[in-house]
Amino acid sequence: MRRLKLYLDTSVWNFFFADDAPEKRDITKEFFNSVQKGVYEIYVSDVVFKEVNNAPEDKKVQLAKLIEQCVPIKLDTPEEAEKLAAVYLDKKIIPEIKKDDALHIGIATVFEMDAVITWNYRHLANLRKVELFHSANLEAGYFKKIEIITPMEVIRDES
Repeated sequence: MRRLKLYLDTSVWNFFFADDAPEKRDITKEFFNSVQKGVYEIYVSDVVFKEVNNAPEDKKVQLAKLIEQCVPIKLDTPEEAEKLAAVYLDKKIIPEIKKDDALHIGIATVFEMDAVITWNYRHLANLRKVELFHSANLEAGYFKKIEIITPMEVIRDES
């Protein structure tokens, strides 16, 4: 069976270390256990690396080590993804100050990911937003519906 192609936004990497949110942290660690077993094909973009580089130094080091251990496939941001992100912003699917969130979805769409994995409920992982992204993507000629879900919705029992 084909492995799922999953784009991981920065929130997933961050929640690996979220001691202030133990339930999400534990789910995230379970998800990364599956990643380490090769259950999923994982991807990140230069946007993730930019956001990680903006973190405080100690957090940046932790995140960089985790990303290095997981060996995701790194995607650059193609012009088509920039254009899609601009559409999301123009349609007010994502607020202007959250351009990186729009870029995550644009990149995942252009590279035909099966899903974006995120803990960002406000701007990404909610039904209404997914419908709006899909509508904008269809108008732009991208027909594969992208799922935007949390790690909890993708982990499975591998025992």
